[in-house]
Amino acid sequence: MATPESKVKAAVVKLLEKYDAYYFYPATHGYGRSGVPDIVCCVRGRFIGIECKAGDNKPTALQVRELDNIRKAHGVAAVIRETNLIVLETILQELTGEKR
Repeated sequence: MATPESKVKAAVVKLLEKYDAYYFYPATHGYGRSGVPDIVCCVRGRFIGIECKAGDNKPTALQVRELDNIRKAHGVAAVIRETNLIVLETILQELTGEKR
């Protein structure tokens, strides 16, 4: 059975594919940095970190730190949930100059 967060991730991936984005799910498993976004992608040379949350779930302090660090490095960082997928689509439209 799919979890609410996995449904958000699936919707995000669908949008990323729609805009021909390169993306992956970073696997930390004790060897990577804690708090890294759920999905890391690149669109037209721009780095995007996406933290997926379902319902009212909030990012952890480590996740917020990583998203802030992405923004400080002039990347794009967003918390996406089922209720704000339009935010990601708007970002993708701005980066690609296209509406699909």
